[in-house]
Amino acid sequence: MSYQKRTALALATAVAGSVVLITAPAAQASVVDVNYNCQTPIGAKSAVSPIDIKAVKSGSSYHVTMTFQKGVSSSPVALGAGAMSPSAVINLGGADKGVLAVKGPANTAEIPANTPIKISDLSGTYVPKGDGKVTFTAGVLTIKALGTTTTCTAGNNPGPSLELNVTGAGGSGGASGSGSTGGSGGTGGGEPAALPKTGPLDSVVALGTLGGTVVLVGAAGVLWLTRRHQRA
Repeated sequence: MSYQKRTALALATAVAGSVVLITAPAAQASVVDVNYNCQTPIGAKSAVSPIDIKAVKSGSSYHVTMTFQKGVSSSPVALGAGAMSPSAVINLGGADKGVLAVKGPANTAEIPANTPIKISDLSGTYVPKGDGKVTFTAGVLTIKALGTTTTCTAGNNPGPSLELNVTGAGGSGGASGSGSTGGSGGTGGGEPAALPKTGPLDSVVALGTLGGTVVLVGAAGVLWLTRRHQRA
């Protein structure tokens, strides 16, 4: 194999390696069982529902969706379509503090009496305040139906359903978030922000970026050497 072919092969391998590092996932999500203790108009009730929180980046903010995989609480009477409206808060931790408000549509079908109430997906918008890893944990759930209010709190101190590396005002973006009552991140601008130093993953991403730069410099050198050889 000629020197030029060996150099081209090494260059392609280095570029592929850099791309893998740069596109490493910036979010970690898991389904967490939440033991809700609900105070209803007819007394206390409890139920466990697995909670899934996901987020999708949209410009400088993040669209967050909270999903209940099982029903929570119940009603002694049937709830007709549109009679029940759910909302909740998601507790923020890590690089951001506070709560994020999320809400969902009213029920589209009748909910029979004395059956677990299936909560529709709740969603909202999260705007990060700064850079770093933010955790999203299920908080208080509120159910309004037929003029009454049921409040459900997590009694088992659940862990985060989502951990996310975000970039706030002036940055170039991270991964997702949720309905917001906290944080007023901007759209960025000015000089590029430094990569957030939140853990090993960020170090790997930084190395991937550095590797890409070295590869580009190497490519320029290969082209220069090739042209010089042709002139000779």
